[in-house]
Amino acid sequence: MPINYRFYPSLLNTFSRYLTGGNLSVHELIDSINRVPTPTTAAQERGISFEEAIVKGTNEERFNAEIVAKVRKLLPRPIVDTQVFCQWEIDDVLFYGYVDLIGKFKAVDLKTTASYQPGRFVHNHQNLYLHALKRKGIKLMEYVITDFNDVYVESYALTHPIDRQLEEIRLFKAFLDEHRPLITDKKIFVAPGEDADAGRRRY
Repeated sequence: MPINYRFYPSLLNTFSRYLTGGNLSVHELIDSINRVPTPTTAAQERGISFEEAIVKGTNEERFNAEIVAKVRKLLPRPIVDTQVFCQWEIDDVLFYGYVDLIGKFKAVDLKTTASYQPGRFVHNHQNLYLHALKRKGIKLMEYVITDFNDVYVESYALTHPIDRQLEEIRLFKAFLDEHRPLITDKKIFVAPGEDADAGRRRY
């Protein structure tokens, strides 16, 4: 089946928030699809810095040493690779993105949050990375999450249901087709005859 769309998880998670009444207008969703630049929030900046502190040791003194140590203990040993590109074909969609790091058997994504609720990532579209990484022997997708007071883990195996994510992908295709004249990000749609492989270009 030819690939007609390219989707990445943060975009699908935004659409999921829109579907579930997450205080997002159609206009805001379309801006997100079109990658209209928005200022980085303090929370986003802190999250990016925390990830760099954990993986690279950059400015780790900014963060609570006990939290840093707790998070590092939960990372795979050895870390086989970081910022690992993945892609997976789902019917006529090429799903792609970068997972923070992988070990021999598990992929890990680092998350920071102001407040944590258990099961937050049950339906996260990053769970699909697991299927994209299956060929590398990855059997587990783990989220290591901190609210900077404590550390939490959510683990999902290949057997974890992804029906909701697949249904949201189907609904997102319908949304895009309905609003196609407003979509300016040309990477979303694959033109006839175009090479769909997202790995050939870093988005």
